[in-house]
Amino acid sequence: MADPSSYRPRPGEIPDSPGVYKFRDEHRRVIYVGKAKSLRQRLANYFQDLAGLHPRTRTMVTTAASVEWTVVSTEVEALQLEYSWIKEYDPRFNVKYRDDKSYPYLAVTMNEEYPRVQVMRGHKKKGVRYFGPYGHAWAIRDTVDLLLRVFPVRTCSAGVFKNAARTGRPCLLGYIGKCSAPCVGRVSEEEHRELAEEFSDFMAGRTGTYIRRLEKQMTDAAEEMEYERAARLRDDIEALKKAMEKSAVVLADATDADLIAVAEDELEAAVQIFHVRGGRVRGQRGWVTDKVEDVTTAALVEHALQQLYGEETGDSVPKEVLVPALPDPVEPVQQWLTDRRGANVSLRIPQRGDKKSLMETVARNAQQSLILHKTKRASDLTTRSRALEEISEALDLDSAPLRIECYDISHLQGDDVVASMVVFEDGLQRKSEYRRFQIKGFEGQDDVRSMHEVITRRFRRYLAEKEKTGEWADGDELKDEEGRPKRFAYPPQLVVVDGGQPQVAAAKRALDELGIDDIAVCGLAKRLEEVWLPDDDDPVVLPRTSEGLYLLQRVRDEAHRFAITYQRAKRAKRFRASPLDDVPGLGETRKQALIKHFGSVKKLRSATIDQICEVPGIGRKTAETIAVALAQAAPAAPAVNTATGEIMEDMEDGTPETTAGVPGEPVPAGAPDERRGQET
Repeated sequence: MADPSSYRPRPGEIPDSPGVYKFRDEHRRVIYVGKAKSLRQRLANYFQDLAGLHPRTRTMVTTAASVEWTVVSTEVEALQLEYSWIKEYDPRFNVKYRDDKSYPYLAVTMNEEYPRVQVMRGHKKKGVRYFGPYGHAWAIRDTVDLLLRVFPVRTCSAGVFKNAARTGRPCLLGYIGKCSAPCVGRVSEEEHRELAEEFSDFMAGRTGTYIRRLEKQMTDAAEEMEYERAARLRDDIEALKKAMEKSAVVLADATDADLIAVAEDELEAAVQIFHVRGGRVRGQRGWVTDKVEDVTTAALVEHALQQLYGEETGDSVPKEVLVPALPDPVEPVQQWLTDRRGANVSLRIPQRGDKKSLMETVARNAQQSLILHKTKRASDLTTRSRALEEISEALDLDSAPLRIECYDISHLQGDDVVASMVVFEDGLQRKSEYRRFQIKGFEGQDDVRSMHEVITRRFRRYLAEKEKTGEWADGDELKDEEGRPKRFAYPPQLVVVDGGQPQVAAAKRALDELGIDDIAVCGLAKRLEEVWLPDDDDPVVLPRTSEGLYLLQRVRDEAHRFAITYQRAKRAKRFRASPLDDVPGLGETRKQALIKHFGSVKKLRSATIDQICEVPGIGRKTAETIAVALAQAAPAAPAVNTATGEIMEDMEDGTPETTAGVPGEPVPAGAPDERRGQET
């Protein structure tokens, strides 16, 4: 690990002008490439105190052994040079989108003597016109099959074409009218190239011209009583319309635009792109990247633009590019896109109307893509095994932690303090093992004390189960009478707490007090994703691409989700509580009848016994019990809107109009899967 001060340039050596810089490691490999409006100001940020750097940036500058730069005239030139160097050096700390070359395109090889329509993947070739990308190759073949009726362009390989020319017999498509058969001279080279141009124009979105022309030809043929020709033209029109229907109109003004959306978390980001041509979605693609550098959404968008248009020119760059966040500064990127297109390009964030609605759709696709990627990653056995091995090595454990338990504390300003325990076995969730805790030892807000209490209660139960079953209990003895695992019978190999040094110290102290010394403890601090160990002054920083860090983050986030859902449900239940709940023998139906009759608990409290008896189903004895219970119960404090400070009046059901909590956020009564976690 290098000390950045050992290769820091001397004061005044770095120019105060636009440029591109690259960090190299001790083997002279380029590990990071960046650009700057002012090289002096940007590079100075990398050579400050290491404690003030983001962990990803800190890892990069300590891996590097030297830095060099190239001065350019403008920020646009810096953008172009940065893209070229990233493509050339493939630096490990730069954002790199995966799966870019996996999407199939519909290609028309205009660089050949007889252009051919085919499916193509990989790098784009000069002189070939591309349409797409498509999600599946079969979607391209379906579209081509419909269009060949109207534009019978060659689709055969070079070998088939040469063999047909040698024998003088076309292939099957030539016999059924889906190829103009230039191989046997049915059309000239110029006529076939014109067909390929018309095919390309139709795929590019200029569809109205051909539809109207065919409709006129069909009408003329019918007037001249050439009914067979008119029928063929009718079928051609239907084929074209059917091909057009495969991509519905999403923008009514026949817009040519690309829409880019980003979904991200601390470790990864997914990018989705919709290619809209002539108001229709003509292609879609998606990328996923590990966030190995400290990068914002705007920077992710800029990297996506570089990768998307770095090798494109002309109409391949649309007139309009819609993004969720603008690069900073936006002018050089917009000028770079304009230069590549050869005409003005608008780069902006959609604010309203159809374009904003379509952008929301693209964003949902990006979110689903990120979720799907994480699901596949988590379900892969090899990946899970590598994650557990990396955790074992980083924490210096004797073996891989096959059972991991994670704990989190949740409360709202010290009220309704609860805790969660989630369990991962072999890297997968075990929701049947989840547990929920109410903090009972004290009142108020103290996360460290709460963590100590929860760990103590959980492992005291473990010791009790261990004492009952014996040290070497077999599997059957760790199950209850119905064959289910006992609540706290199985010990984990690793305890993870949501927090830093204080929470880790509290958990370790609880285990020490119980005499447990064979369970490892660590904490994961959310702000910088650092792993803390007991009695260590410095955290363990796992690489951002580490599968072990990814697994720890999933465990921690699941514990947080489970805790906050329980806390909100508990808070909602408290707000729905009513003095009528304490009246013996008064069921839900009669409580609702009372509230419906009087309008609120406040009015019911002021009613006489005779008035209460007027409610259907309420006898005099029950009415007297209700009156006594309400008289003894202290009036509830008025509900306060925490966003405005306004005191709210009781509603008809006896609950306040608004409840404390997160302003504007509904308070769920509890998610279905939370029932798996038993309250202790």
